[in-house]
Amino acid sequence: MIQLFRSKIYLALALMLMALTFGVLGYRFIADYSWVDAFYMTIITVTTVGFSEVRPMGPEGKIFTIVLIVTSVFIFGFAISVITEYLISRNSLQLLKKKKMKNIIENLNQHVVVCGFGRNGMQAAEKLKAYKKPFVVIEKDKEVIERFSEDILFIEGDANDDDVLLEAGIERAQYLIATLPDDAANLFVVLSARQLKKDLFIISRASLVNSQKKLFLAGADKVIMPDKIGGDHMASLVVMPDLITFMDKLSMEGENTTNLEEVAIEDFSNQIECNSLRDLDLRRKTGCTIIGYISPDGKYTINPEADLQLQPKSKVIVLGRPEQIKKLNKMFHIE
Repeated sequence: MIQLFRSKIYLALALMLMALTFGVLGYRFIADYSWVDAFYMTIITVTTVGFSEVRPMGPEGKIFTIVLIVTSVFIFGFAISVITEYLISRNSLQLLKKKKMKNIIENLNQHVVVCGFGRNGMQAAEKLKAYKKPFVVIEKDKEVIERFSEDILFIEGDANDDDVLLEAGIERAQYLIATLPDDAANLFVVLSARQLKKDLFIISRASLVNSQKKLFLAGADKVIMPDKIGGDHMASLVVMPDLITFMDKLSMEGENTTNLEEVAIEDFSNQIECNSLRDLDLRRKTGCTIIGYISPDGKYTINPEADLQLQPKSKVIVLGRPEQIKKLNKMFHIE
């Protein structure tokens, strides 16, 4: 629909330009006006302001003026109607779009609320999209929202406002990611979010080291310092370049390119009897290797033994090539 309106607007602009050109050339060669006088006469004629002509015209000039007035009235009337229709329709489309987006957000459950759509917010959104994890972004910059709203659900407003967080469905959300550039703003977001939902898993960005403790006290479960991670990564490329490059190759960009997978034990135990890692036998069945085990209390075990006893609500970290990970997910119906 927008493309259709653009075509009409281009047509209206072209007709208006043709009318102006027609008027200038007519007054220049029919009424024998100078170029400046011809342009002046064309403007006051097509706009019907009612000024008198520069100097008296003969019958040819008067007939030309009548033709120009009639023609320009229709052309400029068409242009005004197209522009008016476009503005009204655009407002209507925006209202419909906001209503549709609101309905989608109201139906979300166990989703992620991303506060801020700067550099880190965009990166988080791209990762969530790659893994098809539903999310909502809270952003107060209207231009940013208009630029990316085709693919992303946005709530326009300040993430520090409780009403905005509620509009984003925070009471039904599973995670909140605070990526605002200011540590104080992230602190307020974490405080507000923790008050609104006690069991929400909150991840916050921090710029300063002394902000970490405050964010944890405010209720953040994890605090990430992007600048520190970036510096450590670059230094590691100097100290152990091959190892870090290999780690970078463990792509985790999307479901079809991932090399690592986090799988709940229930995904296996619901289909096969498994008391230990040996019972899973994933290496033989899928080619994947279990490189980590996460116990129900959150304890991590790297490269666990095959005889490790599996507990309910625990998880395993699986390593494999993309096709092996895909085979694993298909075999055990892991979404």
